[in-house]
Amino acid sequence: MRAQDMLAQRFETHRGHLRAVAYRMLGSLTEADDAVQEAWLRLARHDTDEVENLAGWLTTVVSRICLDMLRTRATRREEPIDLLTELRDSAYDSDPEHEAVLIDSVGRALLVVLDTLGPDERVAFVLHDLFAVPFDQIAPIVGRTTATTKKLASRARQRTQGGTTSTATELAAQRQVVEAFLTAARGGDLDALLAVLAPDVIRVADPAALPSGMSAVIRGAQSVAKETVLLQRRSQVAALALVNGAVGILVAPRGKLLLALTVTVRDDRVAGYEVIADPARLRELDLAVLPQ
Repeated sequence: MRAQDMLAQRFETHRGHLRAVAYRMLGSLTEADDAVQEAWLRLARHDTDEVENLAGWLTTVVSRICLDMLRTRATRREEPIDLLTELRDSAYDSDPEHEAVLIDSVGRALLVVLDTLGPDERVAFVLHDLFAVPFDQIAPIVGRTTATTKKLASRARQRTQGGTTSTATELAAQRQVVEAFLTAARGGDLDALLAVLAPDVIRVADPAALPSGMSAVIRGAQSVAKETVLLQRRSQVAALALVNGAVGILVAPRGKLLLALTVTVRDDRVAGYEVIADPARLRELDLAVLPQ
C-alpha cells in the first residue's frame, strides 16, 4: 500500500472526532467539513515523521483552522448561513440527519449560547470543557499564556451558565411548566396545551415571527393552543434555556437562533409569553444553558 493511502486511512480514523470538534466550534456542518478537509490537506503536505501524536496534532490543526474562520466571521459580522433567508425558507423543516445527531449530542441551546462567545473564548471552552484538552495545549492555539487561556474558558463558562435571581426551587418549578408546554407543542396535543396554559394567557410576538395574517397579540388558552398546534413544526427545533434569567425557549433550526420565547409562569401554568424574532432584540437577550 502506498504511503499516501496509509496516511489517508489513519486520517479517516480521526475524522469523526475532528468533525465533532469543528462543529462545536463553528456551529455549521458545512464549515466543519471544510475545516476537516483543510486539516487533511495540511497533513498530506506535512512530514508525518515529525508527528508523534497524530490525534493531538490533527486536533490542534483543525482548532487553528476553526479559530481563523471564527475570527474572520467576527470581523465581517457574518453568520455561517443566511438565517433570514435559508432558515426561514426552510419553514422549520427537520434538521438533516447527520447534523441533527450532532446537535442532539451537544445540545441545541448550548450551540446557540456558544455563538455569543468571542472566537478565542469559544475555542478555549470547547477544547477544555467539551473535549478535556489541557490548557497548556490550548494556549499555543489561541496565542495566549496558559493562565490567560484558563481565564478565557472561565469567562465562557460563566456566559454559558448565565445568571438568575431565581432560586433553584423556582427554576425547577418554571422548568416543569415550560417543559410541559414544549412537550405538548411538539406533540400537537391540544388538550395538554390547554392544561398547561392559563385561561387568560397572552401571546405577544414580533411581526417577523409570524406567518402573514396572524395577529401580534392573541389572548385566551383556546386561541393560543390552536395557534401552537398550527405552528407545531417550530417546536421540533426548539430547546429549553435560560432567557434573561428565567426558563424560556429557543427555536434554533440547525443550532442557529431564530426565535426566543420569554415565558411567564404563574400558579403552575403559562400565563404569557413573548416571541422575539428581531435580530437586534435577540442579540440583547441574556442566554444561558439550563443547569442540570
